[in-house]
Amino acid sequence: MKKLLVVTILFLSFYSLGYTQTKDKKPNIILIFIDDMGWADLSSFGNTDAQTPNIDKIASEGISFEQFYVNSPICSPSRVAIATGTYPQRWNITSYLDNRKQNEARGIANWLDPSAPMLARNLQQAGYATGHFGKWHMGGQRDVADAPPITDYGFDESLTNFEGMGPKLLPMTKDETGKVGKIWQDAENLGEGYTWMQRSEITTGFVDGALDFIAKAREEDKPFYVNIWPDDVHSPYWPPFEEYGLAKEEGKRALYLAVLEAMDQQMGKLFKYIQSNEKLRENTLILFCSDNGPELGAGRARDLKGYKTHLYEGGIRSSLIVWGPGFIDKSATGSRNKESVFSAIDFTPSLLTFTESPKTNLTDGENVIETILGRSDDSRKAPIFFSRPPDRKNYYGIENLPDLAVRDGKWKLLCDYDGSRPELYNIPEDPGETKNLADANPEITRRLVKEVTSWFASMPKL
Repeated sequence: MKKLLVVTILFLSFYSLGYTQTKDKKPNIILIFIDDMGWADLSSFGNTDAQTPNIDKIASEGISFEQFYVNSPICSPSRVAIATGTYPQRWNITSYLDNRKQNEARGIANWLDPSAPMLARNLQQAGYATGHFGKWHMGGQRDVADAPPITDYGFDESLTNFEGMGPKLLPMTKDETGKVGKIWQDAENLGEGYTWMQRSEITTGFVDGALDFIAKAREEDKPFYVNIWPDDVHSPYWPPFEEYGLAKEEGKRALYLAVLEAMDQQMGKLFKYIQSNEKLRENTLILFCSDNGPELGAGRARDLKGYKTHLYEGGIRSSLIVWGPGFIDKSATGSRNKESVFSAIDFTPSLLTFTESPKTNLTDGENVIETILGRSDDSRKAPIFFSRPPDRKNYYGIENLPDLAVRDGKWKLLCDYDGSRPELYNIPEDPGETKNLADANPEITRRLVKEVTSWFASMPKL
């Protein structure tokens, strides 16, 4: 009897702690990274000006996280962070990658070092089929034609836009008169394998590429890890032709909302494919978020201060939705997590634990998989550090923006590189960052100033 009890306890412990042991195969993962979407742009996050029913449906079946951060308020470094599980400052990518002259002037690399740890590479080594479909922007753009191909970073297959090396979908446009144009024609110089298609349909192109890749992985009986990183909802805004003229008359915001709704419709094809197949539905985890905050006059972050390029909440906080009926705690289905604080660098250690894959030796992230799956409300333990894009000291009408920021528990501090002009906010009580508490809390202010300035000083510089 005692032996039976021990065996039962061991079995239950094994079952409750494991993520993949009860499955025939390792779990599939889809990481969706939207471009320039505001924290409050999804209708499930409060947008009443547009509807996103397909994304809302996965939110209703999953978990929505309200205090999730990306690790930069601008695209390239944010992508480096989510791909590597490390701060992008480690790789000298602190703003968007441009042409060589501009990159040198801002002290940033021309591309991500291929030796950087990559979530995709670890999963590939663990037997996963790995595919990237969408915007890359971590090397291979403008006149940088000698960057490594995306497949050098641990991907079996890729399909990107005009900011990556490998096969591409390049954007054509059609205005209200029917006039056709092309964007980024120079991208034809970045290697073979490009296809021109309407800008308003490119998200479908990436989804179709991903679905073909998933079908192939299933034929080969392999689990898959897929990035779907569309151009949407980044400017310039080109909604479907039949909507373009009316939206244009109503202004930038209307164009943006039309693109947002079109993106949701195109993503619906992916969601329906996964949801309608029982094996995929029960063995796939989808993570959906944005790379940074919205462009001024387009998306919105509700009462959060700031926009894209700002270290205020509106620039670095993203709506996050996690879907996976076979993995998420049943009691958390359709819930909103308003307490847990973690960031994009935490995905790598979390997902490597989730898939029981080899860990990376270098990571700034923490394993928060229990929180991601709704089994805990814990936050990451270490602070989250940020630095602004070096070319964005004055932007979107705000002069002399803070250079650095740190989120530690309920506190968020912003300051300049030398620690001057500190701003301290209690984020749960003041998410809009309206009341600077630095003078009222000198010890906390001094500690956080020291931590964030020391962190930035420890990062390599070109």
